[in-house]
This record gives sequence, structure tokens and C-alpha cells, in this order.
Amino acid sequence: MAKYIFVTGGVTSSLGKGILAASLARLLKARGLRVTIQKFDPYINVDPGTMNPFEHGECYVTDDGAETDLDLGHYERFLDTPTSQANNVTTGRVYLDVISRERKGDYLGKTVQVVPHITDEIKRRMLLLGQSDDYDIIITEIGGTVGDIESLPFIESIRQLKWQLPKEDYLVVHLTLVPFLSAAQELKTKPTQHSVKELQSYGVQPHLLICRTEYELGADRKRKIANFCNVGDDCVVEMRDADSIYDVPLNLLKENLDTTVLRLLGYNDIVAPDLKKWKEFIKRHKNPIHSVTIGVIGKYIELKDAYISIYESFIHAGAKHSCEVKVVQIHADQLSQQNAAQKLSHLDGVFVAPGFGNRGIEGKLSAIRFARENKIPFFGVCLGMQCAVIEFARNVLGVKNATSREFDAKTKNAVIDIMEDQKKVTHLGGSMRLGAYPCDLKKGSIAEKAYKSSSIFERHRHRYELNNEYLEMLEEAGMKATGVNPDSNLVEIVEILDHPWFIGVQFHPEYKSTILNPHPLFSAYIQAVLAYSKTRG
Repeated sequence: MAKYIFVTGGVTSSLGKGILAASLARLLKARGLRVTIQKFDPYINVDPGTMNPFEHGECYVTDDGAETDLDLGHYERFLDTPTSQANNVTTGRVYLDVISRERKGDYLGKTVQVVPHITDEIKRRMLLLGQSDDYDIIITEIGGTVGDIESLPFIESIRQLKWQLPKEDYLVVHLTLVPFLSAAQELKTKPTQHSVKELQSYGVQPHLLICRTEYELGADRKRKIANFCNVGDDCVVEMRDADSIYDVPLNLLKENLDTTVLRLLGYNDIVAPDLKKWKEFIKRHKNPIHSVTIGVIGKYIELKDAYISIYESFIHAGAKHSCEVKVVQIHADQLSQQNAAQKLSHLDGVFVAPGFGNRGIEGKLSAIRFARENKIPFFGVCLGMQCAVIEFARNVLGVKNATSREFDAKTKNAVIDIMEDQKKVTHLGGSMRLGAYPCDLKKGSIAEKAYKSSSIFERHRHRYELNNEYLEMLEEAGMKATGVNPDSNLVEIVEILDHPWFIGVQFHPEYKSTILNPHPLFSAYIQAVLAYSKTRG
């Protein structure tokens, strides 16, 4: 039977529950245990698919087509293991399922209430991954902050599970803040005490306290926290601010977090952690031999989390080549044909990010044209690939008003058109082409050389595609379709053959890049950018 660890947070948001959960999972997996992580989000949206990236950051997509919280990206990157629909649950999803069952009469005329009906559904989903024999430990991160009204049903469900699970199969880890007051030159434990008191008032006593802090806590302060919060001295763990999120597992290892967790869960004779490859990655990441500068052209660059998987993919691929990747964030709205040279000529590579809508499109087209004409390594993802097709059609084929149906519904030159199965879609949520699909690669192409395979599976999130009516014209002019879906004939990858490295992909390769397995396309791109930077001196 699987054991369950619940991670809650207090005092303030953005303390790093997702990184804590992923780091703990990495440590436990390094000891030979089978671990997965799930996220319970308190918002009413059924999933984050309809949220603006400014609101919630990146929407992450799994192989089975779930639109999920960005923390699932951290889980996959740290664990090197895919997640699924079952790994992310929102309040909206829970209520939707309960209300749907009520409408069908499944509750036999009973009054449907938060307790027991909503909490029963939450508990069912919390235990779902443990029903199979696939995992030894399920880590469940509860979104939000203890005390938020939205999180109360989740906290109540955790309280109830204490009495439904064996004692050694149930563990609550509470992440809290120990702030430093510069005026007093002192770390303050009172917020942590109040946070734990709040959690206790809901009937939940944490077993472990993880204290986020800028400075060392010290034994005396740990003992004080333990005494006031009703935990053992060794159950107060320091989580100091780190230079990189990838340092966190090793920092927590020094604090014996995994050892304490295993003891509390009743494990004995577990093998020592094997973190050799992790440490090798960090060594390469922190001690680069080379350095390159890549411009990321996007519409949501004000919020780093909007493109978090892309930035992390650059780190993974950079470390593989012992290369520091300096990312220059360039707002698409601020680019034009007139200032492209000024803003882009110093770059070693141009990357055009995904997105939706026509805002900033002309800036993206200007960046692509500059990269194409000046032979700068170019990589476009999803909308970035579609923009590459539009730019090529306009400036090489001479179709001056070439565009996407997304930007102009009445256009007569939609080189990017809406997918046939999307034309009848009326509801926006969860209705795009989502999840992993096959793609056959053309022999000798950049993609085939990068993947070292003729067939791949990649994750998608889009409604529009390259219009195959223009494909022959594009290929005759030098833009080749080098990746095609074998079932739908959808063009997945385009390349320009007389360019050193120019590739656009309809899918999202950043979703499958992990620390120990950088994505092949990102790795090949960094290699090309490195080669280009050396020619520039």
C-alpha cells in the first residue's frame, strides 16, 4: 500500500511548495523508492487552460492531454517521470464532478454539502494514484496558503484522512517562513508559530516543519520552533534561499530531510541516495566553459513563469554542453522591421515563444525575418513556428497579406488555418489539440539528426495548423516540412535548408525536457548557437 505525504504552506504564498515537493521526491527516488507528486489547486477554474499567462504563469501539458499547473513541470523535470491528468486537481474539477453527479441523481435526493460530498471527492482523488501498485509514496501538494478560505476543503480532507490511513502511511509537511527583520537584525519565528497554530485549529498537526529562510536558523532557534509547534527537534528543517532551484535537493539532503521522512514513515534499511548524475549536472551548470546569448521574443515576458519550461530547457541543454545560456527577454510589441537590427544583432540565437492572439505578431515576424536573412540560429515553438511560415510566405513567396486565420477570420491567404476538428468547437476549456501525438521525421533533417530517430511523440496545445494548400509552394521556395503527423498529415516541423539552423515546431518540446535528459531539439539548438557564436568571435 502506498504511503502519503501532504505538503501545505503558511504565512505567505510563493514560498516554494512545488520545489520542496519535487526536491523531496527526488531524494526519495534516489533511494530507490517509486514516487509521484500531485497538485491540488484551490481555484474554481476546472483547469488553468483558459487562464491568461499573466494570471497564472505557464499552462503545462501532459502526455494524456491534461492542461495543468506549472508545478507539474517542476515535478517532471526533477523526477524525470511523466505525470498525467490524475496529478493535478482543482476545486473547479471537484465541484464540477460532484454537481454533475447530483444532476444525474446519484445522491438519491440527499442534500449535497461540502462535508461529506466535496471532501469525499477530494479524498478519492488524493488516494487515486495509490490504488495501483505503481508507487511507494504519493506526495500531495496543497496549493494556496493555510488560512485561505479556498483551501479549507482540502485541509479538512487531510484531517479526515488521518483517521482513515495507517499511522505510518500518513505524513504532513508544513512549509513556513522565518523572516529576517533588518532593523532588528534578527530572524523571527512568530509567523511560523501562528501558521502552525492556524493549521492546528483545523485539526491538522504537522509532523515536519520546513522553514524557508534567508539565513541559518541555528540549533537554538530550531528548538524554539519545535517547542512552540509541537514537533520533535529533528523535525524542524531549514530551507535556505539557494542560488538555483537545483541546489534545493542537496541542501535538504544536508538537513537530513529524507532520513527523517523515512523514519516517520516506518522505513528501515533503505539504500543510500544515488545523486551522482544530479551532482554532475549542477557541476556543469555552475562551471560553464562557454557562454551564449539567446533572445526570447514573446508576449508575456514580464512574468518569468509564463515561459518557465522554456527557460529551464535552456538550462538543461546548456549544462549538457557546459554552456551558460544568457536569456535576453524581448517584448514582441517593442520589435519592428525598423529596430530589429538594433535589438537583435548582438544575439547568438533567436527564439520565438508560443502564445495566442495577434498582439505582438508583427514584432515576432520582424525577429524571424532578421534571423532568417542574417543566418542566426532560429527556433520557433507553436505560434513561433506558425509565424515563421507567415514570414516566409510574405517575404520569400511574395504573398504580402499571408496570415493566420486566428488573426484574420476573413483572410484569403491563410497559410495558417484552423484545424478541421476545431471548427465546430464552441467551448474553449480543454478543447484544443492536446497531449502527445506521433510525428515522422524526414531523413537527414535537423530534427532527425537531433532526435537520432525517424519517429517521435511530442506534446501539443493548439487549434491552428499549417495550411497544406500552401505546402508545395513553401517547399519549392526552400521551407521544407521535415516532420509530419502520419495519421492527419499535419505538418509538425518546418526547416529552411539553406540556413545553418532554422527550425519551427508545432508542438511544445519544452514540456519534455528534464534535468537528466535535456530535450534533443534544445540540445541541438544550443550546439548550433555555440557554433554561430564562435564565428562571430
